[in-house]
Amino acid sequence: MVELHPLCEPLAPLLGTWRGSGEGSYPTIDDFAYTEELVFGHVGKPFLSMVQRSRDLSTGAPLHAEAGYLRAQPDGAVELTVAQPSGIVETDVGTVTPTPDGLVVELESDRVGLTPTAKSVTAVRRRLSLAGATLVSELWMAAVGEAELIHHVRAELSR
Repeated sequence: MVELHPLCEPLAPLLGTWRGSGEGSYPTIDDFAYTEELVFGHVGKPFLSMVQRSRDLSTGAPLHAEAGYLRAQPDGAVELTVAQPSGIVETDVGTVTPTPDGLVVELESDRVGLTPTAKSVTAVRRRLSLAGATLVSELWMAAVGEAELIHHVRAELSR
């Protein structure tokens, strides 16, 4: 078994497979409920791999997927690179803060890249809050004509 890179120690509580359900809304779409799977892994380098998949809660139809890397930096800084099959690529910067029973990872987009056919997304904010055995994953975005960051999805996950 490969040892976790020392820079990733603050992120170690995220390692593993998390599953649960959540709700989403945005001014341009109908509200929805979904299931989510979020998997964090490592290979001994100063990053965690991240794969996310969500499905419609009632039908099981795929909704969203993304894959990327949570890159640990010194002094609690983190960076996220993430790609989505919808043609969106993000680079986010932020922090990881230990808490008495977990951690909080706060990230904001530094850049958002779009393919010619992707929906317009201009900014993203993400938060992962781990408290005990519950991981809450939240995302805000400025997209499709909305200039300000608006809360989009929130899921509560467990191992």
